[in-house]
Amino acid sequence: MAIEPPPREAVEAAVCLALAEDRAAEDVTTLAVVDASLRGRARFVAKEAGISAGFGVAAECFRQLDGSVTFTQLVAEGAAFAPGDVLAEAAGPVRALLQGERVALNFVQRMSGIATVTRAFVEAVAGTRAVILDTRKTTPGLRDLEKYAVRCGGGTNHRRDLATMAMIKDNHREALAREGISLADGVAAIRRRSPGVPVEVEVDTLDQLEAALAANPEWVLIDNMTVADMAEAVRRTAGRAKLEASGGVTLATVRAIAETGVDAISVGALTHSAPALDLSMELTF
Repeated sequence: MAIEPPPREAVEAAVCLALAEDRAAEDVTTLAVVDASLRGRARFVAKEAGISAGFGVAAECFRQLDGSVTFTQLVAEGAAFAPGDVLAEAAGPVRALLQGERVALNFVQRMSGIATVTRAFVEAVAGTRAVILDTRKTTPGLRDLEKYAVRCGGGTNHRRDLATMAMIKDNHREALAREGISLADGVAAIRRRSPGVPVEVEVDTLDQLEAALAANPEWVLIDNMTVADMAEAVRRTAGRAKLEASGGVTLATVRAIAETGVDAISVGALTHSAPALDLSMELTF
């Protein structure tokens, strides 16, 4: 199944900003010691196992530096690779290859790291009904790229932003209470203002669950509950809304959470804590 790519404008903007940050066009080393006519090849090599993501972004790095650079991806996005595998090759002016090396690596190491962590969570819940969701805990400016990396790992994107889906969280509940507005009236107000936008309500305890379900949201987020309480929440909900479990989910706990019967498990660590994968770029001629 094809993986939906990130928006082209998001890729171009992220790469432009990263190259400007690195002052790649002013590389004092490369411009001084590498002749403009020298051409070569570069190989992207895996130093550890992982899941491929972000090589289209790497290609854009070289395209923006020099349109004559050719970039060939050898391992598909979302595919597994082993240490020593050559993942991609670039060919063209050596100046452009060296100027773009670090920025290109930063993107593919970060995005492949996210894809790799995501795949581990997805495999951990295999055979259950639960899907693994990401969150909005992303690097500012890189959300579309990081959510794409989650897709490469087999995860599912949750709401992209504050306008895509409504979520009444604990602080919203507090604000509603201060204003004397019930949870059901809050959900109704969202539906009047933004018809067609799905609504999710967060609860922290089983005591809050029935009021949340009575408000008739599409989703209920059960946050930081015990596994036993999650299972009870599934029983009480009985299909009246979809249930998302969240809160400190780890690879050690995600299987037990999935086995409670929840529909989805959101994991902030997919994007906020994924380590960069160890990849390198090797210049050849």
